[in-house]
Parts: sequence; C-alpha cells; structure tokens
Amino acid sequence: MVDAKQIRAIRRKYRSLLPVLDERQRRLWAAAEARALGRGGLAAVARATGIAKTTVLRGLRDLESGPSLVSDRVRRPGAGRKRATVVDPGLVAAMKNLVEPVTRGDRESPLLWTCKSTRRLAAELEAQGHPISHAAVADLLWEQGYSLQGNRKTKEGANHPDRNAQFEYINRRVRRQLATRQPAISVDTKKKELVGDFKNAGREWRPQGQPQQVRVHDFLDKEKGKAIPYGVYDLARDVGWVSVGVDHDTAAFAVQTIRHWWRRLGRKAYPRARSLLVTADSGGSNGTRIRLWKWELRKLANETGLAISVSHLPPGTSKWNKIEHRLFSFISQNWRGRPLLTHATIVNLIGDTTTSTGLRVFCMLDRRKYPQKVAVSDEQMATINLVRDKFHGDWNYTIKPCIR
Repeated sequence: MVDAKQIRAIRRKYRSLLPVLDERQRRLWAAAEARALGRGGLAAVARATGIAKTTVLRGLRDLESGPSLVSDRVRRPGAGRKRATVVDPGLVAAMKNLVEPVTRGDRESPLLWTCKSTRRLAAELEAQGHPISHAAVADLLWEQGYSLQGNRKTKEGANHPDRNAQFEYINRRVRRQLATRQPAISVDTKKKELVGDFKNAGREWRPQGQPQQVRVHDFLDKEKGKAIPYGVYDLARDVGWVSVGVDHDTAAFAVQTIRHWWRRLGRKAYPRARSLLVTADSGGSNGTRIRLWKWELRKLANETGLAISVSHLPPGTSKWNKIEHRLFSFISQNWRGRPLLTHATIVNLIGDTTTSTGLRVFCMLDRRKYPQKVAVSDEQMATINLVRDKFHGDWNYTIKPCIR
C-alpha cells in the first residue's frame, strides 16, 4: 500500500510539472505513476493530484494501447469544451478578490489556503456573473497554489470568534483608504538580530571548500550589541522603510520609525494626505493595550495634522501581516548565509533588497535611546483625541490631531 509520505511526494512532483503539461500529458503521467506504485497506486495518485480515477484509468489504457502516444491530438475528436478561464477571462481575478480578504497561511511560503468553501465561492462568483461549478472552483484554486488544510494548534493563541470578520474589516478599510489616494501602511518589528560573526541561516555562492567562518556559539557580543529592525511598508507603492534600532523595541521607537518614513518618503508621495491608515499586530511595541503607542501616535498626529487610523490584526495572526511577506521575507532572502558583521552591514543589506516586481527599500540606523517602562498617566490618556470604531473599538480606532 502507498503511505502518506509517498502521496506527498507525488503531490510535489505533480505541482512542479503541472504548468508544462497539457491534458493528455497529465493523464499519461498520472497513469505512469499509478502503474509504478502498484497496488493502491491509482487511488493514491488520484488523491495526491485531484485527477479523477476514471481519467487515470483512461491514461492506463492509453499507455497499454501505444498508438495514442504518437498522436498529435490532446483529446479524442469532438471531446471536451473550452476551459472556463478561456470563456471568462475575468474569472481568476474575480475569484482572487473573493479569496484574498480571508486567505490564511504563511505568506512567505508558496502554499496558500482559504477558509471559504468551493461551493460558497461558486455561489458568490455566479452572483457576480461568473457561472462556474464548485468542482471547477476547486481546480482553479489548485492551479493558483491553494489546497485544503486541516486545523492545527499553535502557540500563537486561540482563534478569536471575530478573527475573519476583522480581516474583512481591515480589507475594506484599506480599500477605501487607497481608493481616495490616502496612505495606508503595514508596520511591525522584524526578528532581532545579533551583530557580529554569527551564523546566519541560508547559503550563498562561495569558492568550493571555503565557507564563511563564524562563531560556534551565539552569545551576545556586548561591544556590537544587537539590531532591532522596525519596518513600514507602503501598501500602495510597494516601498519599504526600515529603521534599525540599537536600544529597545518600544512604542516610542515604533512611532519614531513611522515619523522617519513620513518625513523622508510619505509626505512627498502623498502631498494631499489628510489621513494615515496603519495596520499592525495586536502585540509587541505596537500592541492594542500599549498606552505609550497611542500617546506617541497622538504626538505624530499633532505634528503632521493627519488623522491616524489604526487597525490591529486579531490576536495570534502576526504571520498574516502584509509587511511579513511583502518586505521582511525578501530582506531575509537577501542576507541569507551572510554573517551580519556590523550595523552598517545590516543597513546596507536591507537597503539593497529588491524584487523583480519593483520593491524598493530604504533603511537607516537609529542610535537613539528608547527607555523601557515609560508610564503614561490617566491624565495624559484623557488628552488623546481618540475615536473608537463601532466594530471592535479595541482593534480599530482613529487618533485625530488636537485642535489648538
């Protein structure tokens, strides 16, 4: 019998070959795999690839008959109809618009998954004028890199009952902001890094037999210290800003980074801006319960005259913050296998990060001190012109400039 490991291997091979195989080639490849596996092979291939058992059987008959292998036809005469994506060119874009607001999964990985059922997606697509069956939706999702996933417990926290609703709310809020050409950014702290000749995950090309020599143990070098990259990602312009701190990851450091972004990039790109939308995690230096975060945003709002709206991702969903997979993942790829010898090395590697789609990244070293445990009194909190949204005011709120 075929075990789960073999099924996963078949699935990986099929995904790699899928873009270059036509219908007949897929059928013959699936049949060849099933025949090579022996007993249980047909069911295993069908399960791993999503190809119907009847199709695999027809492929087995084709392999046995021989002449069909030299035929120029992909299908037998008169068989089949045009693909749904050919008849309806806007189908894939419409499906992605439905899936994107509630897509889950680690976006640094090519594997995606959605919490919407294929039947529900088919019904919503049909309501938009894209008639399609739930089976065809499943095929399209598979081709776009989605798959069905089961539940898995993690250490990030419980699944909040309003988790999906908050994702959809953030999506609507960002769309409205961008539609009016107002800035919307995603912010977060990247993993803190030790500065020095320490091992960095990944590999890079070097002369054979000459690997970079690094320390055996990762103990903090007190002279060089650590690096704390806090990032701002412009959701509309595919531009990132990163401040590399050397002291503590506090709310004051987070807002100072946003301030640097606005002064260096934001106000030039958005000269008519009246508001700023910030999407952030629920924890860390920009957490929902951090008083200093709101107090520092008050200062920024008064300085810039912008109404600063904040939407926090639900607890336990930090992986799905846009900045993680649109900025931080590419920074990690750019410096993989390279020891982060100095702060200047880190700043240069971050600033040199680009992508084929046009990502640009700006970076600076922030040597300022940011003391921890800064208290914000009730009297100070009362002076913040804070307006909470009707939906989850603890996650969604706006800090307006104080009228003088």
